[in-house]
Amino acid sequence: MPKIKNKRVMNVYTDGGSRGNPGPSGVGAVLFDEEGEKVEEISRYIGDATNNVAEYIAVIYGVQEAMYNKADKVILNVDSQLVARQLKGEYRVKDQNIKKFFDITLNLFRAFDKVEIKEIPREDNKEADALANKALNLKTLI
Repeated sequence: MPKIKNKRVMNVYTDGGSRGNPGPSGVGAVLFDEEGEKVEEISRYIGDATNNVAEYIAVIYGVQEAMYNKADKVILNVDSQLVARQLKGEYRVKDQNIKKFFDITLNLFRAFDKVEIKEIPREDNKEADALANKALNLKTLI
């Protein structure tokens, strides 16, 4: 009898922020496994960007990390209405600069059996927000 593989579920929380829009920008991501244990956190300064670009880059970092951690299903939690609704197909992507990041994100989604996108309130995303701000405050390129 074949062994049934357990599906690995990752809850990914992401946030990007820009001071100036465009201006200095940072991204943060936090990943939790199905038991709610923190698996990884990411904090990166990304240079000058718009807030929307920073939000997408945060998603890309978070989704890539879920891939590295061999997730089968990703629950992506974002507080950006634009990003959440574009990724769900509810909003069109009109900006060509954003479209590049949108396309990269959709391509990364192909690595998973399922991706669920949740638009969450800002107050439910404090940890990812703190990591984005930490990156901005330190301005460290890694």
